Order: sequence, then C-alpha cells, then structure tokens
Amino acid sequence: MATAPSTYETPAAGATLEIPTLHTARLTLRAPRLADFEHWAAFFASDRSVHERGRKSREDAYATWAADVALWQLRGYGPFGVDDRETGAYLGEVGIYQSEGFPGPELGWFTTPAAEGMGIAHEAAQAVIAWLKATQDWPFVTSIIDPANDRSIALGLRLGGTIDATLPGIDPGDVVIRHDLVRA
Repeated sequence: MATAPSTYETPAAGATLEIPTLHTARLTLRAPRLADFEHWAAFFASDRSVHERGRKSREDAYATWAADVALWQLRGYGPFGVDDRETGAYLGEVGIYQSEGFPGPELGWFTTPAAEGMGIAHEAAQAVIAWLKATQDWPFVTSIIDPANDRSIALGLRLGGTIDATLPGIDPGDVVIRHDLVRA
C-alpha cells in the first residue's frame, strides 16, 4: 500500500525558498507573517484550542506557530496565511503541517472566529489540495482530527476525503481522513 511521504529533502544549501501565493475567488493564500501570530496566541489562550493541541501560554503558542512556519524552509511546504482577497483581512491559516512525531504531512486548517461558518477553510483547503496535486508526487495527504471535533471531521469529508482507519494518527482514537491526490 502506498503511503504519504514522511520525509522531504531539505532545500539545497543557498537555495532561495519561494512560498507560492495561491488565489481563489475570495481568498489569497500567502506566506505567513509575524502579525499572524497574534491570532494564534488568542486561539491557544481560548477554549477553541481544545481539539488543536490544547491551551498554551503565549510563549508555547509562539514556539508551536514558529515551528509550523519553519516547515517551509525545512521541508518545502507549510502553512499559508489566508486573507480576504478584497479587504486583505486575515481569516486564518491552511496548509501542510508535520510536527515531530507526525506520521507524515497533514492537511490542516484554522480560521479566526469572525471567519467561522463562511466556507473559508473549505475554499482554502481546496486550493492547497490543488497545489499539492500540481507540485507533489504524493498519493495522498491526511487530516488527523480529534474525534470530538465534529466540524473539522465534516470539513475533511466535504473536501472529498474518506475516513481511513488503517492510517496512523497521532493520539489514540484520532480520526484520520485520507485525501487522494492522484487523479483518476
């Protein structure tokens, strides 16, 4: 059975890393900015973080966010900041994550409270999936979701993913959604 890659060659020494900018009808997906962290600090200080690594101090939230952002340099993929295309307002983050201990690259999403329920994560995740299909030779990518996070599970399925109990999660009981990247 094919598996998603668990390693990615580090960009060559001296190579210039270019984080792509993706556009959808309503959104711009772009390189993360330091100002984005303020939204993550608020998220990790709130009850909203219960299904996403749990509450964290500002310092721990920064370490987590910075490690995610560093994936671009270390692995050639990572999170995109998501902005409203018309207003430039920050709406969240969607991209590929792979913290230490993850079984492979994971498609994940986060929206600000004001952007919840507007289809922002869905639209941005569709753009990331299309980008993966065009740039990576992966058979699939997974979304690893806490079983109590009904909204994220529903989104993973709405993106066309399927629950695959044969794939590893991170914590016992995780719901692992497989997003196939090979075109039929």
